[in-house]
Amino acid sequence: MRNPLKIVLVGMPGSGKSTFGRKLAKELNFAFIDLDHLIENEEGREIKDIFTNEGEGVFRQLETKYLNIALDNVEGFVLSTGGGTPCFNDNMDLINQKGVSVYLDVPINEIFRRFSMDMAGDRPMFAGLSSGEITLKLKDLLASREQYYDQAKIKLSGEDIPTELLVSELLTFFRN
Repeated sequence: MRNPLKIVLVGMPGSGKSTFGRKLAKELNFAFIDLDHLIENEEGREIKDIFTNEGEGVFRQLETKYLNIALDNVEGFVLSTGGGTPCFNDNMDLINQKGVSVYLDVPINEIFRRFSMDMAGDRPMFAGLSSGEITLKLKDLLASREQYYDQAKIKLSGEDIPTELLVSELLTFFRN
């Protein structure tokens, strides 16, 4: 019996993992899981509250716990991770062992454009930062996280990545 296909999207905050993931899951007729929403639903509180009240360390432990739970699912799915998920607790190794990792490599200027359209306020790491501070934070995050993202089995680059491209890349990946 073949293992179910588990597609795990990684990349910077604002790279479109959730939006792209929903479209891809619909196209493949798969379940869609947003790791941040899973954590919030299971913990009964918002991510920003966990960050504020208990700190990033506690959040990263919860993130790893629920990543494991999701990856142990017996059904195929598309999973959108948080931007930092692959960078902590050997999560990228776990993702690559149990799924097909896909790095959505979106240019910083496009991510900033998306953030300036009101997204930054919803993200604990960017709350209260000026435009310049957001740009610097994004560049610093990318510099520290890219080594993890680059371990993905498939890398898609661009400002607007069509789901058809990933489907084509998945087919090529499995043929090889």
